[in-house]
Parts: sequence; structure tokens; C-alpha cells
Amino acid sequence: MRAIRKAPAHPDLVALPRQIENPLLTADAERYEGAMKKRIIILGAIVLVVVLGWSAAWYFIAGQIRQQVDIMALADGETAPRLTCETLSTGGFPFRFELECRGATLVSGDMLIALPAWRASAMAYRPNHVLASANGPAQISDAFTGMRQDISWTDLNASMRLENWRIARLSIVGDDLAWSDSLFGTSMIASSPHVEVHLLDIAERHNQEARRSALALFARFDAVVAPAIAIEAANAEIEAEIDGLPDDVRNWGLVPFLPDWQQAGGSLNLVAMRASDATSDLSASGRLALDAQGYPEGAITIDSIGVAERIGPLIEEPWRTLVLGVPGPNGRHANQLNFAGGSLSSGLVPIAQLEPLF
Repeated sequence: MRAIRKAPAHPDLVALPRQIENPLLTADAERYEGAMKKRIIILGAIVLVVVLGWSAAWYFIAGQIRQQVDIMALADGETAPRLTCETLSTGGFPFRFELECRGATLVSGDMLIALPAWRASAMAYRPNHVLASANGPAQISDAFTGMRQDISWTDLNASMRLENWRIARLSIVGDDLAWSDSLFGTSMIASSPHVEVHLLDIAERHNQEARRSALALFARFDAVVAPAIAIEAANAEIEAEIDGLPDDVRNWGLVPFLPDWQQAGGSLNLVAMRASDATSDLSASGRLALDAQGYPEGAITIDSIGVAERIGPLIEEPWRTLVLGVPGPNGRHANQLNFAGGSLSSGLVPIAQLEPLF
């Protein structure tokens, strides 16, 4: 079989591609390459300007946040709480704002609360949602009474979300809380493995004209232990509503809170308070407000069983019966506590004079 030989390529055909190069196409390619380089340079310049602009904005906002905390250190501690920090730092650049206060001290009247540290943060794209946490224990003292107490925990976190500067939700959750008296040694008052407190905006009761809002309160305390009144593993819940509050949190503290709340017609509606363990339970409900002199006014209804025996070591007769009421045929105690004109009454019987709250 014959081998088929491939004819050699014609030399003119081999050189053809080099001979037909189009100078117009080469110029277009150079112009395109130049345009791309310009676009890349422009894009890089824009990115640089944005980065520098956001960096400047971040440091400005962080400085404003720090300034607001510094302003709280100038409060008098009487009409407005005074917050001071041994060290105050900001961080979280570039997408988060973080504030950390170490050696924190809060003074309000005779009360002083000291914390090792607390921190708060918010994402730059969601500044209305603030997350916070604190290191314990909190040391609480009262210069007037000489009281000294500690509250410790393993984990304590808070979350606050604002809508148009109004509280939409505020939640505080803590684990392994222990409340102790530290005046003479350390004596346990109460403890709970889990505590939750939530405040929720009641949108339908927002008064836009008066700039007042209302909040619903829900609190839960699990497996509470209180040695002084022999409570073991008691569960408690509180549901309440508070109205007449300033709807802009930026205005809180600008004027004395309680007089302002009273003048706005604010009230506390205790929807239900429930507490129970294996052998006793207590429930309460009612409404309280403040009169023009700062005295509480309103009524609280209490129903219980097994509680009178528990608080016997703390409240002697006849005060125990005046507070909880006389037991009925089923052994349950029922009573109504009335607040009016600076006095506390059990039904119609005055039992104590109260101090004004402002």
C-alpha cells in the first residue's frame, strides 16, 4: 500500500497571517485597553473615596457615642443618674460600633451600683438594634441605710430595638443569678438559674400628639430559692403595663422622671403576678399611679395560700394578716391593699404612712 505524502505548504500561504494584519484593529485594541485602564483607575479612586469617607464617618459617629456617655458622667446623680467609667473605649471598625466601659459606677440618689465592666454594640447597617452584656458581680450600696448587697451571674445579656426613637423591644436575660447581703459576711437572699425581663411597645396606645408611649412588661423567674422564707424551686411571673412614658428615649433623664410621669397621667397596671412552689402560691393584680404630691394611689388585690406561714419570721402579727388578709374556709388568704393620701390601708384599716416618691 502506498504511503500518502502530504504536500508541503506553499510559502506564500504560511506567511499570509502576518501579511494581512489590520492596523485599524490594532488601534482599536489599544484604545480599548487604554479605556479599561482608565475605568479601573476611576473605580479604584471611587472605592478609595468611599473607604476614606466611611472611615471618617465611623470615627465621627463613634466619637459622638462616646461623648454621650461622657455627658452622663457630668450628671448630678440626683435628678439624673451619673455614670462613670474608669476606662471607656470604642471599637468595632468598620461594620460595627462597640462601646466598653470598665470599672463602671452608677449613682442615683443614695444608691450606688458598681460593675466590673459592661459593653454595648450595634451593627452599622442596623444602629437601632443595640446588644449589651455585663460582667458581674454588681455591688449595690445605699449611703443612707448602710445597705450592701451583691448580685452575681454567669451570663447577663440585653437587647434593645428602637423604632423612631421609641422602645420597640427591650429584653434582659440572665443565667445563674445570685442575690446576697454582703454587709456582714455573705448571706444568700435569693437565687435563680434563669431570669427574663421583656418590655414591648404597645403601638395602639402611642399618643403621637402628647409624645407618650406605653410598654408591656413580662418577667419570669425560674426555680427561685430564698432561704430566709424557706422557698425552694419557686417559679414566678409578672405581667404589667406602664403608660404615660416619654416616647423618645433621647428625652429620658432631661427632666425628673417621676414628676414628669405623674403630670402625664402615667400609671402602672399590674395585670397579674403569680408565684408558686410545691406547697404555696400567691397572685396579685391592681393599678397604681402617683398623686400630685408624689404619693402612690390605687389598689392591689392579693390572693395566697401557704405564704403567711413562710413570711412569719419576717413579718409579725398583726401586720402579716393586715397585708395578706384573713384566711377563708379553704385556707386561702385574700385582701386588698389601698394606697391614698400618703397612707397604706388594708381594706379600710390604715396600716402605714408612706413617703412621697418625689
